[in-house]
Amino acid sequence: MKSSLISFAVVAAFGAAAAPAQAETFNGPYVGVTAGWERGEIADRIETRPITGEVSRDALVLGGYAGYNVKATDQIVIGAEAGISATVDDRISATSAGRALTIDPRYSFDLSARAGYLVTDKALIYVRGGYANTRIRTTLAAASGLLSTSDNLDGMQIGGGLEYAISDRVSARAEYRYSDFGTNGGQYDRHQTLVGVSYNF
Repeated sequence: MKSSLISFAVVAAFGAAAAPAQAETFNGPYVGVTAGWERGEIADRIETRPITGEVSRDALVLGGYAGYNVKATDQIVIGAEAGISATVDDRISATSAGRALTIDPRYSFDLSARAGYLVTDKALIYVRGGYANTRIRTTLAAASGLLSTSDNLDGMQIGGGLEYAISDRVSARAEYRYSDFGTNGGQYDRHQTLVGVSYNF
């Protein structure tokens, strides 16, 4: 009987050691997809072109991201994330020196740091901050025809949200982001309300 118990204990120990470790949702690498609403607001000028008044446009935004989380303590999570996104039907119409001007955001990417607090084992409240870049094309209806230029605008991004672990591998998030691309004395602000789904490795 004693030898049987010893044999059982040895087998159980080896079985536990061989079993894969349970994934921690908020610790390690992850990838995800995101979608939501975006509002772009532009005033004074864009690139070097002056703009009459303030113009804005609401659009659908779609994107993807990848990042890495580290549990600094049982409740504190820090990490870094990179993302890329594009908007649908997002052309902004404006007037520059009495002529029609179209501003067409092409795509954007961002690099940010995240810091969060686990209010429960499954719910993470977090803030983010970092660098953002957007590619735009401007088209001016000049006397000689349409004049188009493209440029990359650098900016800063801040935001925050809530991420919830649906399972060990899958989590869902909802967040708000604000980006500032103001250059050359102009104002270009972007507001985003996003939802996302992540797969955690």
